[in-house]
Amino acid sequence: MPFVSTRADFPCESPMFALILSNSLVSTIKGVSGAGESPEKSLMVPPLDAELIINGEITSVDMTPNTPTGCPTPAVLTLAIMELIGMKPLMIAAGLNHDLLVPHMQFGEKAGGDPREGNAVPNAKQLFEKGRWLGEYLSQSHDLLVLGECLPGGTTTALCVLRALGYQANVSSCLVDNPVCIKEEIAREALAKVHEANVTDPLEIVSMVGDPMIPVAAGIAEGYRGKLFLAGGTQMLATAALIRALGNTVPDIVTTNYVYNDKTASFKETAAAIGADSYYVDPEFESIGHAGLARYAKGEIKEGSGAGGAMFLASILGFSPEEIRTAIRDHVSRYA
Repeated sequence: MPFVSTRADFPCESPMFALILSNSLVSTIKGVSGAGESPEKSLMVPPLDAELIINGEITSVDMTPNTPTGCPTPAVLTLAIMELIGMKPLMIAAGLNHDLLVPHMQFGEKAGGDPREGNAVPNAKQLFEKGRWLGEYLSQSHDLLVLGECLPGGTTTALCVLRALGYQANVSSCLVDNPVCIKEEIAREALAKVHEANVTDPLEIVSMVGDPMIPVAAGIAEGYRGKLFLAGGTQMLATAALIRALGNTVPDIVTTNYVYNDKTASFKETAAAIGADSYYVDPEFESIGHAGLARYAKGEIKEGSGAGGAMFLASILGFSPEEIRTAIRDHVSRYA
């Protein structure tokens, strides 16, 4: 199979990679997310991922960026690509429970709440406006933007938003066994709140049952004038659905083949329903010579921290699949 699903010829003079870091209390619900050492510690994942990507290591706590099974976290993959292409990524903090200890842009606000209780993102419209301003700002100096996200529990809030916007979507998971039943029950309760309140405005829907990342990314998409790629899995489909509902042009979406071909999700079908062109990268982790990376092909993690988009960016900048795989293999071997 080719490294990139479809020919990706996007000439650019000044590309940028950015990552939106957010929290949702959904990740603290038992069984929803596999991020972090425990549901409570899942809230630490975005700041630790940023620390790893920016500084090349995690020093604020004593830990290695591997899951208990030895699977490298996607932040390691993004770090490897950023070093390969020589790029300093932009970190955007929006709704975090813990301080970010690396240089970043601060959008503030609280972590997203439980969508079953409604009013999960009270300041969704303000976050959208901040994103729009940032999109306009980045347009002044960058002609191509790959925008990723790091938000534990985000596939569940994405499911709530997609369903509330009228899409019969299924979402992916970082777990090998997708906790579909738990996510469906949360979505049912969240949608009942939306219907009870008779909410139809897209941003109000996100305010009720979404997470902080979604309005920021949608705002950036409205303000940005260059070529934009949303880098992520089914979480970015919810962003694309919001963008369409607001009447704006839907950006292309980039993910990994592990999400694209996930049988428990409906990435291809949902992207088509939204009207989003999609790409995926196939890094062939099953044959890269690292047991932890091979677990991606078995359904663990699959995507995150913009890893698929980072590999895609390296490819369109002219780096070969072997250069990309070697950089990743060398980095993950540090944490064996």
